[in-house]
Amino acid sequence: MKSEAKPAQAPAVQLPSEFATLLVAWQRSHGRHELPWQNTRDPYRVWLSEIMLQQTQVTTVLGYYQRFLQRFPTVVDLAAASLDEVLALWQGLGYYSRARNLHRCAQAVAAQHGGEFPRSAAALQELSGIGRSTAAAIASFCFGERVAILDGNVKRVLSRLLAFEGDLAGSAAEKQLWAHAQALLPEREADMPAYTQGLMDLGASLCAARSPQCLLCPVSELCQGRAGGEPTRYPIKTRKLKRSRRENWWLWLEHEGRIWLEQRPETGVWAGLWTLPLFEDEAQLQARTQALGAAAEPLPQVSHALTHFDWVLHPRRAELAAAPAELGSGCWVAREDLAAYALPAPLKRLLG
Repeated sequence: MKSEAKPAQAPAVQLPSEFATLLVAWQRSHGRHELPWQNTRDPYRVWLSEIMLQQTQVTTVLGYYQRFLQRFPTVVDLAAASLDEVLALWQGLGYYSRARNLHRCAQAVAAQHGGEFPRSAAALQELSGIGRSTAAAIASFCFGERVAILDGNVKRVLSRLLAFEGDLAGSAAEKQLWAHAQALLPEREADMPAYTQGLMDLGASLCAARSPQCLLCPVSELCQGRAGGEPTRYPIKTRKLKRSRRENWWLWLEHEGRIWLEQRPETGVWAGLWTLPLFEDEAQLQARTQALGAAAEPLPQVSHALTHFDWVLHPRRAELAAAPAELGSGCWVAREDLAAYALPAPLKRLLG
């Protein structure tokens, strides 16, 4: 009887003992130190920056970060705000589930922890919207905990450093890389903030995805990916994201300078945001406009790329002579008041 084949495992790797020392020294001399969320051990500010920086460039985050702190100076202030306020301030930053989790997390910190963030990565990870790597970053920066981070940039840095052959499309390989990341940590807790920031800085600058600047890298002599002549081969991830296409029709109803908006459900795409009425097909939209006794003017289609699909939206605009007594769940909003409502970016552009 044949035995079942065991899944292939990544070969054993050699962990360079000097890595942490070199990285800490480089970060202190050449890393980023000017960003507003650096040089602080305030977990509220670090947490806010970490959430905003997920899948978003630093240059985009800077303005939002400052505006959030001006409006919500503490986590208790953020917890006391309404979700509509938070979503409106987040408007344009994208990935709105982050804003909803941000609000839920602030409420939990205020209600369950007396307005103080837990001091360990394990406890931080119990909060809404804080994953393992984000929890580790907060614990490392603010409390000096010896705990590894492993976001997308760091996966690239460590995979190249170790010539890591595991396929990160699978959980087993990712678990193994987590173990390597933990083993590479500096011995001293005092070095943790510089080490963690150094990993982030290296991944955001020299160890770029397509054109790594290996000659300038402080750990190039330790990098097994470079030694093998193929640093860009890593990280290995075979599974590709399958994209789909979605098509809907938007109805822009306007009456005396006011626009009819409806709030999206609490789950799904654009959850909690305000938008124009959305229809599955043009026949449904036409049935609504005919019932209102209005003619809908076609506008240029809007294409919007989301993480998993491309969304094509067909706007139709109708000017109403009188406001209907019943339009369903929603409200008329004057143009000058639109800024107070959290609108999806393509709708904001459409309304001008």
